[in-house]
Amino acid sequence: MENSDFDLDIDLTEEMLAARTSCRRFAREVMRPVGQQLDRLTAEQVIAADSPLWTVLKRYTELGFGGGADIGAADLSPAQSALLHAIVVEELAWGDSGIFITCGLNNIMPQIARGFGRPDLAEFFAQRDEIACLAVTEPGHGSDHIAFTEPGYRDPRIKPALKVRRQGDDFLLNGQKAAWVSCGTIAGSCILFGSFEDSPIGLADGAAFLIPLDLPGITRGKPLEKLGQRTLNQGEIFFSDVRVPRRFLLAEGAETYPLIWEAMIRDANLHMGPQFVGVARAAYDCALDYAKQWVQGGVPIIQHQAVKVRLFDMFRKVEAARSHARRVAVANAVKPGGVPFQHAVSVKVLCTQTAFEVASDALQLFGGNGLTKEYPIEKLFRDARASLIEDGENGMLGIMAASRL
Repeated sequence: MENSDFDLDIDLTEEMLAARTSCRRFAREVMRPVGQQLDRLTAEQVIAADSPLWTVLKRYTELGFGGGADIGAADLSPAQSALLHAIVVEELAWGDSGIFITCGLNNIMPQIARGFGRPDLAEFFAQRDEIACLAVTEPGHGSDHIAFTEPGYRDPRIKPALKVRRQGDDFLLNGQKAAWVSCGTIAGSCILFGSFEDSPIGLADGAAFLIPLDLPGITRGKPLEKLGQRTLNQGEIFFSDVRVPRRFLLAEGAETYPLIWEAMIRDANLHMGPQFVGVARAAYDCALDYAKQWVQGGVPIIQHQAVKVRLFDMFRKVEAARSHARRVAVANAVKPGGVPFQHAVSVKVLCTQTAFEVASDALQLFGGNGLTKEYPIEKLFRDARASLIEDGENGMLGIMAASRL
């Protein structure tokens, strides 16, 4: 159930090809079967102590890619490292997107800290060996917290659900983050964005932190039951008079806080691209394999012209999305300052929309069988559907990107 290994990227090294092979084997033999198993469990069972999720996470770390998305090698150029990263992400998400996100958040805090020029925090979190989460979304706000190009972002009538207040050299946090925080109930540390209470410029005035989640006053909600990406834990985080020492601060104030958040969502959107190319490719592979085996009208359905047309339509969408995601990823690695925000959004929107369309077409090709849990396509369809909202709803991302054109 795999595409051919024909590469349009002509500068792949033996090391990069070996990494792709290793990741594809891990995705096929470990991630996909465990993902199908976890998908049928409750959200609490997915993260239970005896869940196979933890075995997958342990084996993932043994692949040797380091924490989070820290993928590359010292002898590769920046362009080659970016290309390798895109290849690895695609292959692993081809296995299971929800499990991959969990693996990608494991030990990512040192990398984030180094990216913000904080070697002290990188050393602090490197000693903790834990899953992290990105806590932005809040109940009752929808896209308010990411609409930083829109007038409402600076409207004082919009009050945050997590209120931040300066208290001497420290910060005091009260309120909550929404149930959509990925790994929210299992993470040991957090990239946290919170707005100052009663700010005259609304949500735009706040502070960003890297914090351990064992600070006094932090509690968690129940794991979220949801339609797609059920292998990915998500849940609420509550803050009650949580004192955060200034050492964990990344940025504060209306001049820098929105810029930090914009940089984070830009990078997240770039990362979403190859991930959902992997999901789109998985759906296409399922459809192609099924078409070669399922007989209708006395012959395998791949011999029917209508099926051939549909399969080629899926193929070209996957290829176009992959090419765009990799091209922008390489440009982001080699151009000073990276690519503009709108280019990152174009990657996320194109690739997630492609994943949804390809999965939908694949399910249609399966007919009634596609609606059953006997085949993997219905799970891929649900996982792809979730991506249109994940890391910024596509319509809102498009509005923000359009404001930069």
